[in-house]
Amino acid sequence: MPAPFTFVRLQYRSGDWDSVDERMPTNLLHSLIQYTTVPVNQKEKVVALDSPELFSYPFCYLSGHRLVQFSAAEKQNFTQYVRNGGFVFVDDCNHDIDGLFARSFEEQMRQCFGTGALRKIPKTHPLYKSFFTFKDGPPPTGFELNGWGDDLIHDYLKAVEINGRIGVLYSNKDYGCEWDYDYRNKRWLAEDNTKFGVNILMYALTA
Repeated sequence: MPAPFTFVRLQYRSGDWDSVDERMPTNLLHSLIQYTTVPVNQKEKVVALDSPELFSYPFCYLSGHRLVQFSAAEKQNFTQYVRNGGFVFVDDCNHDIDGLFARSFEEQMRQCFGTGALRKIPKTHPLYKSFFTFKDGPPPTGFELNGWGDDLIHDYLKAVEINGRIGVLYSNKDYGCEWDYDYRNKRWLAEDNTKFGVNILMYALTA
């Protein structure tokens, strides 16, 4: 029997990793239970980016609003984890392609994987049909045009791919805040907006 899936949040020394999206992991885990047969641990786990424990998990999440500046040990672990087949979902809570989180995180990716390694993925990417089908690419969020951030609808996601597989999925769309609500409130939605989160998790586990 496969080990239960654990939602891992990355703790990194810079920024504010611990002040965002507190209810989001439980919400996505509920969706994974609702729509799939994947066994899950129902509680989020926090793992330090510079810890060897990171390599025990196939998926992790990194987010924040502020500066992202990895220590040497964090940078080494992040790079090795991704190159070894790990999957990191990174979400910019500022939803701002010119904001501090975006600029500093993209610079970290340049240092880890080289110039141009983080690039836009097409709407035809397997991510968009890994469970549910999103023929128009990444669904928009209610946070992209709320007067905070750059007031742009981002019709793309970026990724670092290793051997044809996404290792780092990067969003300026603020999905973390979009999904940061009590899972019991999903019944009031006309369409469950966490379905794309299921795609991300299933891609991470099966691609």
